[in-house]
This record gives sequence, C-alpha cells and structure tokens, in this order.
Amino acid sequence: MHITDIMRGDFPTFSFEFFPPKTPAAAEILYQTIRDLESYMPHFVSVTYGAGGSTRDLTHDLVERIQHTTKLDPIPHLTCICHNEDEIEAILLRYARSGIGNILALGGDRPRDIPYDKSRDSFQHAIDLVKFIRRFNESGAHPDRRGFGIGVAGFPEGHPATPNRLVEMDHLKAKVDAGADYIVTQLFFDNRDFLDFRERCALADIHIPIIAGIMPVTSMNGFKRIAELAGGARFPAKLLRALQRCKNDPEMVRRVGVHFALEQCHDLLDNNVAGIHFYTLNRSDATRVIFDSLGIPRRQSAEAPPVQSSDEVRKRRAN
Repeated sequence: MHITDIMRGDFPTFSFEFFPPKTPAAAEILYQTIRDLESYMPHFVSVTYGAGGSTRDLTHDLVERIQHTTKLDPIPHLTCICHNEDEIEAILLRYARSGIGNILALGGDRPRDIPYDKSRDSFQHAIDLVKFIRRFNESGAHPDRRGFGIGVAGFPEGHPATPNRLVEMDHLKAKVDAGADYIVTQLFFDNRDFLDFRERCALADIHIPIIAGIMPVTSMNGFKRIAELAGGARFPAKLLRALQRCKNDPEMVRRVGVHFALEQCHDLLDNNVAGIHFYTLNRSDATRVIFDSLGIPRRQSAEAPPVQSSDEVRKRRAN
C-alpha cells in the first residue's frame, strides 16, 4: 500500500520497526514478536538495513516474508552505503515485483568491520537516493503508477553530522523537494524537541507527514546502547532520576521506561501527531503494554479507526 493511502484521513498511524535476525535463535524471537504484534494491525512495519552488506540479504528476505506470509505492510530501509546504481535498481525491481509500496531512503551508518571509502559510493547523500527512487518511479517499473512512497529521516535533536541547524533544515527541505513523501524521526525523549522540529519544518515549507520515533527504555544496558545508537540522545532529568532510583531492579527499570514512553505517546496524540513509530528492538513486550494502555482500537480494515485523546481514554477507564 502506498504511503498516501496509509496516511489518509485525520487519524494518526501506528507502526513498528524490526531489524533482520543474524542467528536462527534470533529469527525465532523475531517471528514470535511479529506474530504477537500482527494482531495489533499496525499501519506498517519497517525493516532496517545493515551497513556494508552485513544483513542486506536478510533484510530483503525478511521484507518479502512479511509481505507474503502476514497481513502486515513492510517498509524496507535502503541506504547509500556501499552501493552503486545498478545494485539499487535491482533491489527496487525486486521490491516492486513483490508489491512493496514504500521505501525509507537513508544515508546509512558507516560500516565498522570492513574497509570503507565513501567516495566510491554512487549515492553520497540521502537526497541522491531519493532522486534515484523518484526516477525509478517515473519509469513505470512499479505496478502502482505512483511508484514507491519515499520516506526520509528527521532529527528532532539535530543531525549529529550537521551542527548548523539552519543548514540541516535546508537539507531536509531539499529531500522533500526531491520527492520525499513522509518523514520518520530519530528517537527522542523530550517531546518539546519533536514539537519544535515539527514547527521548524512548517516554517521551512515542509508539509508532508512527520512520524514520531519512540523507543521505550527496557533495561539499563539498553539505555546505554540507545545513547550510542542515537548519536547522543538527550535524556531529560526526569527520566534519568527515575531510572537511577531503580537501576538495580530490572523489572522496575522496564516499568519506568514503559511508563515514560506511554506518557510521551499520550502527549503526542494530544498534540495531533501524524503517527508514532515504535523502535521495538525485535521484542513485543513494551510495545504491547503501551498499545494496550493507550486504548487504541484494533484496526479491522485498511481504514484507520479514530484514536482517542489521552483525556478521553482516562475518562473511559474511570467509568
């Protein structure tokens, strides 16, 4: 399904992100997660893409397996790293034949375990990838005459490689003008960062849907990894204080993290967010708790149901 169909209407979307498994045991955990979350009927699920080819074939296989064996709508990540135009075109053709409707076009992380020379890449920046997908769409090779819906990344706290925030917004605007249809943000823990980012997008004449990325803290080790993966996420003192109080109790750490993410989601819904994208780390527990606590009706069809505000949900629980 094309992103313009997914985002149709005034109701926010809900979606999950998975990463390809590297071992049979990890694959079993992931498929159980997918089964657990399929009943929630998210509007789409995204699948990450490893740097330097480490999990690329696994990504393609997982995307097609989700497409053909579940009711979920997969959106694969595609990155600039270690690719030439022929390789990207072959991947796009493969996804088009499988009926994949959307792509998330990203710059990508530099590979850590292989020699890498960025100058050899055909696509130096995400905008180059967006333009290439746009040309592919115009070629008519996709069964949907609109081609792929094209998503790009947004950074509410600022892109770590672009300290100049004015230049950063110019880059985002250029990606939108080149053909991007929607934005999925990097994770954040202070909603003020997201709301300010959304307002700055409007001032820059960016008017495509902006989907908020949320990752619940579920362990102290995970908390430390988040800081590294996000390129230096800002953790509000309120969250740090709560985690420090219970850092030696794994179950309480999980509860604190889930509660904090739940409050973020309530506030985002009350501020008319276009969508919420959950970074699941291939586990369903925290996401299911948040979904159930938000009181979101299960979708029965491709049309999104009304989502109640947090005040409406609280009133319903009180009655």
